[in-house]
Amino acid sequence: MAQSDFSEKLLKLFRPLVPRRFRPDIPVVPVVRLSGIIGFSTPLRPGLTLASVAKPLDRAFASPRARAVALLFNSPGGSAVQSHLVFQRIRQLSAEKKLPVLAFVEDVAASGGYMIACAADEVFADPSSIVGSIGVIGATFGFTKLIEKIGIERRIYTSGINKAMLDPFLPENPEHVARLKAIQEDIHATFIQLVKSRRGAKLNGADENLFSGEYWAATKGAELGLVDGIRDMRSTLRERYGEKVETPLVSAKTGWFGRAAPGVTARLGLLPDQPGLADELISSLEARAIWARYGL
Repeated sequence: MAQSDFSEKLLKLFRPLVPRRFRPDIPVVPVVRLSGIIGFSTPLRPGLTLASVAKPLDRAFASPRARAVALLFNSPGGSAVQSHLVFQRIRQLSAEKKLPVLAFVEDVAASGGYMIACAADEVFADPSSIVGSIGVIGATFGFTKLIEKIGIERRIYTSGINKAMLDPFLPENPEHVARLKAIQEDIHATFIQLVKSRRGAKLNGADENLFSGEYWAATKGAELGLVDGIRDMRSTLRERYGEKVETPLVSAKTGWFGRAAPGVTARLGLLPDQPGLADELISSLEARAIWARYGL
């Protein structure tokens, strides 16, 4: 018996004993879930940042038999910097490993969430998914009348005339607002260029509409070229890579109670220098407000 025939028979004999994800005849598409508000992190609500997703992304792209990498999205946006850092890391890994990236939107991929989704070569969504919101937003409060009413005097000392710019306890200064808007315009221009560089000729609409900060259901987003189609992950991957395709979920390592490493510490799981329950409540309300912009 020829050596090649013997080897083939051995392979057939032991193949059923090998876990499916390690079998060379079964394609693998690792899945990474990117969920949450970007850059917005508290002890009980870890946000989506480069630090939180770097290792899962590295492991997904390092899978020896990966045919592609799938990203599951559910994010209303957040930090422009963290959004761009995650976007860059995905594009770098895709180029290094020569693997295509497919994004699948769940509830929402808006603002910074849509920026990250643009790292994918193709973006798919549910008909009711929310996409878009290509713009920049900043929000704060004004407490000058409140502190005057309850008899509090604001005292602030700076070196640098603009160090206290946009202090919520001081009257609004039109010059400071103009400076903030100029920064937002710069960030917005970067966002627009990124979307154009990734979506290119797929975009179908006037700039003043596409980049106004408006958002749409994915059916309309497909018409505008913001997504490539209305598809779910399971059927799409089976259609492209076969019925036997393996889709292992690659997630961050967790500690006790399912929390992200490094795990639970003292004082209700909070480190001594981390915020308490009052701060956590405020953060939760802020997070709820961000999701509520999209009716979620």
